[in-house]
Amino acid sequence: MNRKTFIKATFFGIGMGMLSVGPVSAQRDFSNVEITTVKLGQGLFMLQGAGGNIGLSIGDDGPFVIDDQFAPLSEKITAAIAEVSDQSVAFVLNTHYHGDHTGGNEAFGKAGAHIVAHDNVRARLLEGAASAENGTDDALPIITFSHSMTFHWNGQEIYIWHSKPAHTDGDAIIYAKDADVVHMGDVFFNGGYPYIDIDAGGDLNGYIETHDSVLAMINEGTKIIPGHGPLADKSDLEKTVSMLKDVKGRIQNLINQGMSEDAVVAADPLSDLNPHWGQGFINGEKMTRSAYRSLVAS
Repeated sequence: MNRKTFIKATFFGIGMGMLSVGPVSAQRDFSNVEITTVKLGQGLFMLQGAGGNIGLSIGDDGPFVIDDQFAPLSEKITAAIAEVSDQSVAFVLNTHYHGDHTGGNEAFGKAGAHIVAHDNVRARLLEGAASAENGTDDALPIITFSHSMTFHWNGQEIYIWHSKPAHTDGDAIIYAKDADVVHMGDVFFNGGYPYIDIDAGGDLNGYIETHDSVLAMINEGTKIIPGHGPLADKSDLEKTVSMLKDVKGRIQNLINQGMSEDAVVAADPLSDLNPHWGQGFINGEKMTRSAYRSLVAS
């Protein structure tokens, strides 16, 4: 993979996403960010800029958007959508509550889009756990679900379900069956260690179980939009879940020996994995600590 591409996407998406409890737009300049559009076929696209990767479905019914990055990018994202559709955005689906995936909610909501998310996403936004950009009613999901839902939209059957807690406790996985495209949000980081937001209900076992469940329903031709990193396929997801199972086994073994978190970190159990997987915002130490805390809490 292109490591520079991944590091850039991960730094912007994770680093700024972790700052989503504050006014992100005041913390960095987004003026040089460009939105790029990747065509996936059958009216589906992936948009990349700064923050989480965006999914887009266009057609007679109107644009259906998955995640909307940071608030200051809303005009650029709207312009990118206008390059492929002359209609206003009808729906925005949030894969979870972090500000690099929900920052544009207010702008799209004010423009008439219906915001959709899992119940826990709305609850966390209401609690003020997300960025200040999400503080108005226009930014809140007005349609929520607890387990699953299906959109029959733009000639696609778009199936959405709530995974087990993985990145957070409000993660949504989206599968456009006819186009064979999956958007996994931050339950999949293509090419790097994931960010487990333990404070928001994230769980390493949930990551692994969700990866396995997605792998069971896709094939070699399926296109996968990760939360961060380049467009992926089944083999990329297989490599990631294999790594996560390896990480879990190594950390669990040390936990079973009665080692403390700091002792496990000092042992550097992921040293051979870090040159490939630990080059983004989540380095080997952060992965070790989050895996330890998640497994101890399980």
